[in-house]
Amino acid sequence: MEPKQSSGHGDGATLLGEASCPLKVTEDIWFGCCSCTYVTRDQRLIVCHLAAHGDEQSKCQHVPMSGSKSQVLGNPLKHKSEKPFKCKLCPRGFACNSLLTCHNQTHAGEKPFKCMLCPKAFAFNSQLQSHNRTHSGEKPFKCKLCPKAFTQRKNLIYHIRTHTGEKPFKCKLCPKEFAYSYLLTYHNHLHSGKKPFKCMQCPKVFALNSHLQSHNRTHTGEKPFKCKQCPQAFARNFDLQSHNRTHTGEKPFKCKQCPRAFARNTHLRSHNYLHTGEKPFKCKQCPLAFAENSSLQSHNRKHTGEKPFKCTKCPQAFSRNTNLIRHYRKVCLRGNEGL
Repeated sequence: MEPKQSSGHGDGATLLGEASCPLKVTEDIWFGCCSCTYVTRDQRLIVCHLAAHGDEQSKCQHVPMSGSKSQVLGNPLKHKSEKPFKCKLCPRGFACNSLLTCHNQTHAGEKPFKCMLCPKAFAFNSQLQSHNRTHSGEKPFKCKLCPKAFTQRKNLIYHIRTHTGEKPFKCKLCPKEFAYSYLLTYHNHLHSGKKPFKCMQCPKVFALNSHLQSHNRTHTGEKPFKCKQCPQAFARNFDLQSHNRTHTGEKPFKCKQCPRAFARNTHLRSHNYLHTGEKPFKCKQCPLAFAENSSLQSHNRKHTGEKPFKCTKCPQAFSRNTNLIRHYRKVCLRGNEGL
């Protein structure tokens, strides 16, 4: 059986034939995009995916194919967009010369497109148009599978992958796949050991920009992630999510060797060392080593004499929080009860 070429042009629904009954996803029918490698059994998802291609898909002379998965993947009409206009300063290529001209402005540092409402300027007119929507609040790019809408087409394309599960960016060195190209770029740094993101205030360097941004807050003291149930705030969203579990009691990280479970993955990893006997956290001032980093930090205070845990009822201070809690219950709390 030859793969069928859907008739019509326009949006994804027309491309698949609006009059026909929607195919059940249980049938062995697959739909393939002719502009990229995406295939799916769900008719709604291919409609949404085609809409994300926008003008690129509407100008395409090869409309989507349907058939068995092997037929769709082997479809000879699948093609890659030709990009004959190559940049001389980087590997990028473009479908037309005008796009190359605009791209060259990014190398020259030119930003001829200026916002009329604020001081910002842009290398591309399309960037200015997208920026203008931050002033107008307009969100013309609407998801067909949920109520969300976006100011930029690329953000719609990224969002659609949360519905389709599509991960088109594949690592060449391991099986990992990513929904976004920048995540693949960052992941590749882990293989190469490259750490291109440098802190401007200390010698630290990072493989990921997000890690640098989090680190920068240790210098500024900024804690933008605020708990909605208590006054605590955090420098990283990750730490806020972990903290939220102290309110919900959720412990999603379960040990495979015993019944214990933990609110943080780092706590599970440390706990696993108790099973393996491994003690990777070594004191630099004596031969002792520990299974958990928190135990090493507590031990280090014996060397430094630091006592950061201070009682609010009396002048005493302690090197470990557990000692403070024990003191409070046995001394200060009982003393107050006797009054």
